[in-house]
Amino acid sequence: MEDTRKKKKIKAETGFIVAVLLIIVAVIEGTTYRKIIPVNQPKVVVILPGDINDQSWNTGNYEGILANQNKDKKIDLEYQSNVEEKDFDAVIRRYAEDNYNLIILAGSQFEEVVSSVSGDYPKVDFCILNGRSASGKNTFSVYPKEEEASHLAGIIGGNLTKTGVFGIIAGYPNEAMETLLDQYEKDVRQLAADRKLPNATVLRAYANSWEDEELGKEIANQMIGKGADVLFIYANKVGNGCIEAAKESGVKVIGFSENQNDLAPGTVAASIKFDFGKIYSWILDHYMDGKLNGNEVYGVGIEEEIFIPIFTDEVPKEVQQTVENNMK
Repeated sequence: MEDTRKKKKIKAETGFIVAVLLIIVAVIEGTTYRKIIPVNQPKVVVILPGDINDQSWNTGNYEGILANQNKDKKIDLEYQSNVEEKDFDAVIRRYAEDNYNLIILAGSQFEEVVSSVSGDYPKVDFCILNGRSASGKNTFSVYPKEEEASHLAGIIGGNLTKTGVFGIIAGYPNEAMETLLDQYEKDVRQLAADRKLPNATVLRAYANSWEDEELGKEIANQMIGKGADVLFIYANKVGNGCIEAAKESGVKVIGFSENQNDLAPGTVAASIKFDFGKIYSWILDHYMDGKLNGNEVYGVGIEEEIFIPIFTDEVPKEVQQTVENNMK
């Protein structure tokens, strides 16, 4: 009888300890956060805001998802693409109510809606991929350090230009986008000065769209008309129109986030590809290992080897080597 009581007591205490571990709450520097600990085999879904064939952000994410669906992480990994902004709230809530354990939102444009939704589903974990904030004890963000990648792109652009006029075309202005574009602009201006190119000029425009290819072509043509001979583009489908304009005018393009070299051989001189397979692997590994906290933002970049420069013969070997040296 005594042994039975002891066993029951040990079992009860063990259950209490496990329960505590699952709801660890701490306060660091005035911020309450929760250690995010997954269930044994979590259901995970990635919500993509665009077309998986955009040859940019959504294509890269899709490839990263596929790479991790085939790995033994004991995770049920799904995705839904082409989710429009007006449907963000409803789609997120549907997956939360269907008892998905982790919902990954692929883009900083999800930050606002997640901050309003996550509190309604305390048992669901939310990850904002490319987010710069994480509001909620069950929300964390992971972002590629895109300014590190745009620094590599700047080395290429600053060495390729002949006119000293650079064109930058992006989707929407936000803090993360402006940070990476500022880095690119800083680098190309410095290289133009080092090369003693007179009157270096950087033209920057936001399409306020990820989808309008005709608008991208129009913006690119305006910049080309002002002398831009190297375009740096980060605008999803809008970028396809920019590349078409560059091809017609014989100017160079630096692809970003995905390998865009084959879209217009001889026009896209190089691309800085994001290895989304490694990005998703980092997220899922850290999630499964219980190494992620709510209200936390995590950055991954060159150190995690997620950026891959892909060159064509348009980029001189010495420039390629300079880029490689900047990745060490």
